[in-house]
Amino acid sequence: MDHLTVRQAISSDIPDLVKLDHDYSSDHVWQMGVSRGPDEIGVVFREVRLPRPMRVTYPRDPARLPDEWTRLPALLVAEAGEARFGYLAMTLGPAAGAGWVSDLVVGSLHRRQGVGTQLLVYARDWCRQRKLPTLFLEMQSKNFPAISLARKLGFAYAGYSDRYYADQDIALFFSLGV
Repeated sequence: MDHLTVRQAISSDIPDLVKLDHDYSSDHVWQMGVSRGPDEIGVVFREVRLPRPMRVTYPRDPARLPDEWTRLPALLVAEAGEARFGYLAMTLGPAAGAGWVSDLVVGSLHRRQGVGTQLLVYARDWCRQRKLPTLFLEMQSKNFPAISLARKLGFAYAGYSDRYYADQDIALFFSLGV
């Protein structure tokens, strides 16, 4: 996307960021399968195509995000001119020496135009400047657009947490050495 800039958010950005469409549509999911044996448990994720696209509600309440954002070391905004196209919320840890992206949101009118990529590139550079060797990205197992973006950018699957979100959804974690 031409003329897109990424920068640290300021307080006047907050209303625009909250107004972005946080929900998304997905035509695939990563379905979890569990097998149990006497001395082992196996977990496998497989990509499953849905019979029709499904609308997925964002796992966090957007109205509560501004309070969380005040405690973050990085809240990045992607913009062109006066328009805010998306944001990335990042904290440190929980793994030692790592940047952790908890929220990556691009407004529905600007998806699939490189905004998410630019935010993640900036986040990677932010980690490099602070000598953090790893960048983690979390997402719902239903968020196939984010899974595809992470894999395209070289992130590797790093694990999961069942019932991670308030709606009891599974979180997937991907990591990238920076």
